[in-house]
Amino acid sequence: MDVLRDVLRDILRDALRASLAGALIVFAGLAPAQSVRGLTYHQNKAAFVYKFGAFVEWPAAAFPAPGAPLAIGVLGADELADELERIAAGRKVQDRSVTIRRLQRGESFAGLHVLFVGGAEGPRLAQILERAKGQPVLVVTDAPHGPPPRGSMINFVPEDDRVRFDVALAPAEEGRLKISARLLAVARKVISS
Repeated sequence: MDVLRDVLRDILRDALRASLAGALIVFAGLAPAQSVRGLTYHQNKAAFVYKFGAFVEWPAAAFPAPGAPLAIGVLGADELADELERIAAGRKVQDRSVTIRRLQRGESFAGLHVLFVGGAEGPRLAQILERAKGQPVLVVTDAPHGPPPRGSMINFVPEDDRVRFDVALAPAEEGRLKISARLLAVARKVISS
């Protein structure tokens, strides 16, 4: 029975990966980063940050009104913020417009739904993650070595000239976020504890 369950899980995971890849192509106009040629690493990461919003469910209280925009904050990554602004212009995620906020050190995370923390913030990363802890904010980091830093929900990891990512479920659950199984299926690694 366990073998059958494992085989079915593997088949489902492969089908979900193909489904997410198709969704990325259709909705973002981009192929998954691992197959995109000619895009920079920042462009690939920005496309992923933008698309992550389509695969996360926030508590209703995270939005001040039913039609409020999805707010993405970027700290320590101006090139990625530039690309996110280009990608998000005139587009919607989950029927919400998308706003991009460039954050300064120490600025509040209030009103954000996604927070991207660039590698330039490495020395302050632990403090930043502590400030975001328990908030309904999807925290995405760019700490390329090892598992996601404690408090990060999604962490980018370069692998064979590709943009890959790991997902940590515990911090997402603390923030009352639900990450879609479709996103988990294409993660390089899912850390459940």
